[in-house]
Amino acid sequence: MAESLEILLRQVVDIAILFFEFMGVIAIIITGFRGIRDSIRHNMDIRLNLAQGMALGLEFKLGSEILRTVVVRELSEVAVVAAIIILRAALTFLIHWEIRIEKESMDVK
Repeated sequence: MAESLEILLRQVVDIAILFFEFMGVIAIIITGFRGIRDSIRHNMDIRLNLAQGMALGLEFKLGSEILRTVVVRELSEVAVVAAIIILRAALTFLIHWEIRIEKESMDVK
């Protein structure tokens, strides 16, 4: 019984990981296309829109890495997943910092 629940949990987590990874990639791709459109239209909010879209995509991908910690078995896997989480969290933090600075500079203008 416990073994079948473990298999079910692994399958559910694997599907959720793929879904969150997919959503993160889609968010970044859509953001890229919107960035191209905004560039053509000379939209002044292009940097803010790009940063917000990248942050959203990274947050989906960060969620998938957190889920990945549920199914890791070895300490070396935990270390790799932890390193990825730290890098993605740092990127997300930097992008949110840039968003805040961009909003502040828009408020000044």
